[in-house]
Amino acid sequence: MYTFRKYEHDKDIEAARRIWREVQWIDDSSDEKLLDAFLGGGRALVADLNGSAECLVTANPGKIKYLNEELSLSVVTSVTTSRIARKQGLAKKLTAQLIAEEAEAGAIVSTLGIFEQGFYDQLGYGSGSYEHWMSFDPADITINDKIRPPVRLKEDDWKKIHQALQNRKTHHGGVTLYPECFVEAELAWLKKGFGLGYADGPKGELTHFFWGTSKGEHGPITIHILSYQSMEQFIEMMALIKSLGDQIRLVKMREPAGIQLQDLIRNPFRSRIVTEKSKFEHINRASAYWQTRICNLEACIEATHLNSRSLRFNLDLSDPLEKLIDPESAWRGCAGEYTIELGSTSHATDGFDKALPTLTADIGTFTRLWLGVKSATGLSATGNLSAPESLLNDLDEVLCLPNPHPDWDY
Repeated sequence: MYTFRKYEHDKDIEAARRIWREVQWIDDSSDEKLLDAFLGGGRALVADLNGSAECLVTANPGKIKYLNEELSLSVVTSVTTSRIARKQGLAKKLTAQLIAEEAEAGAIVSTLGIFEQGFYDQLGYGSGSYEHWMSFDPADITINDKIRPPVRLKEDDWKKIHQALQNRKTHHGGVTLYPECFVEAELAWLKKGFGLGYADGPKGELTHFFWGTSKGEHGPITIHILSYQSMEQFIEMMALIKSLGDQIRLVKMREPAGIQLQDLIRNPFRSRIVTEKSKFEHINRASAYWQTRICNLEACIEATHLNSRSLRFNLDLSDPLEKLIDPESAWRGCAGEYTIELGSTSHATDGFDKALPTLTADIGTFTRLWLGVKSATGLSATGNLSAPESLLNDLDEVLCLPNPHPDWDY
């Protein structure tokens, strides 16, 4: 028999370390110390099985940018189950409870990274946009700006890096996590990491930088974090990355939101053909490895300010969490019947207006529509969403949003 409860550090730390060792997320004592710090940055729940914690889930607070608004965000940062507690439904039920507690505490949206598509759909999450990871020779960057000598960044600079990330430029869908300990742990877990950047703040604060890992004398280098406050700083960072091309033959990096990296790469198609199947292959890979769900429908619709005509419709919304969380929970998910008005000001109210057409969707698919991942017409073909064709066409016209990108892996 299992029970769910809050994580208690003194009581549960050894069990937490054991779980993370069994799932191969940590493997030595230095990693264990980082886990200790990681667990102090947000909410954590455990499932006890026969008197021992055998499943651990964590969430960290943050914010997500929606157009020009910033919404309270819960980031589910880990879902881990020990070897003896698999296939008991613990991870799904415990994560559902975690989402409910985060929503009760004020989280408007929840997001997470996925190990495979399908599992978190059961908790109401919908897939985000494709993230493009480009691999290229840094010497092929077409920027010819002369670079300034950068500052060298080390793992011990995690506080400076955390502050720079808080102040970075974000676009629609941009995610920012608040806890410093999250950055401390991430930098340390990225083995052989290094950073370069510029401290141009009024008091010498770090303003723009990258953090990467290297696999050998000639690379590849993987840039895990690229942070800047303006497009001028972005160009300077790309020029700095180009300067590594005297020695490094391949850089792998995620394409930043609002940027098409191919614009800055010389002969991308020729290089792809020449390097095919080599250690230094030039390639652009895309995958959607993050998912998001709405936790407060009214607040999300209220934050939707569109430069379009107004559109009103009924929304028949289902939410799988309704059946998974504690019946005594104050937050019961987002299922219900609503009247939605979208426009320069938007609102969601309870109940149907019989004069309006009806959109039927689950919360994950509707989140994808609201966030701008895909159009209503597209989601009607591949997601759990249906409506009269005229309403789908109207939604395609009115709910026309930038492609969302967190620009922060979690």
